[in-house]
Amino acid sequence: MDIRQLKYFLTIAQEKQITRAAKLLHMEQPPLSRQLMLMEEELGAKLFERGYKELTLTAAGELLKVKAEALLLQLDETVNEVKELEAGVRGTLSIGAVVSCVSILPKPIGQFRARYPDVTYKIAEGDHFSLGEMLTNRAIELVVSRLPFESDILPTRLAVHQLPSDPYVALMPAAWAPASSDQAISIEELAQFDFLTLKTDKTIRMHERVVQTFMSKGHEPKIIGECSSVAIIMSLVAAGIGVTVFPKSVIASFPSEQVTVLELRDAHFESDVGIVWLLDQKLSRRAEHFIACFE
Repeated sequence: MDIRQLKYFLTIAQEKQITRAAKLLHMEQPPLSRQLMLMEEELGAKLFERGYKELTLTAAGELLKVKAEALLLQLDETVNEVKELEAGVRGTLSIGAVVSCVSILPKPIGQFRARYPDVTYKIAEGDHFSLGEMLTNRAIELVVSRLPFESDILPTRLAVHQLPSDPYVALMPAAWAPASSDQAISIEELAQFDFLTLKTDKTIRMHERVVQTFMSKGHEPKIIGECSSVAIIMSLVAAGIGVTVFPKSVIASFPSEQVTVLELRDAHFESDVGIVWLLDQKLSRRAEHFIACFE
């Protein structure tokens, strides 16, 4: 069995039909059927159940699919590493960032660009779960994220490069801001306003951290809205709907004269930030050098 046959097999598994797979592979159906038969003979196992319209993977086929995908991925990564070793740092750097960390990217990207001008970029923005899927599918190499990384990936499968933590601040409509000159507000004062919180069914850590801080001071935030997007909350605050508490670096991505930033007078807590990637994925030299630009 060779790499070519594994690619044939994976295409058949994807298309669930010999005819469609042959068309995608730009070959005739009989030779493709012959290759599949040779694989099954060599392995001594049936790889597909032949249905009326579609092929279905057997248990042996499912196992081979998982192993073949991993093998071909490792082959691609090896080829890329060898090419990089010969050609230097070039190619495309594919990374992701959660929305609340986007403002962290420009400085290291600028440094990286100055050092490695032959590298181009693919940058994806999303929540923890969508970026976790992209990591798993190898669509991106790493993610700049709030920690912990709340995805379906087990924490034990992730490598984490810790970045400087980010202090939380209060954000409120400019018209509501206190007249005091110290540009700070207490949790007790903040608890009097309608509150907007960042929360989804799957990402709740930031919400929990903020609520716990309020409760530790003997107050409960008057939550009027749970929002899935930083941009939504910033728009609502600017429109005078409510207040919120966010990591300070978020503000750089959403500058607005309608929003006032206030330090928390009686509560100092910070958001952990880091770069995460899969432990079982060998990072490209591009990615390794990019991480170094954060230091």
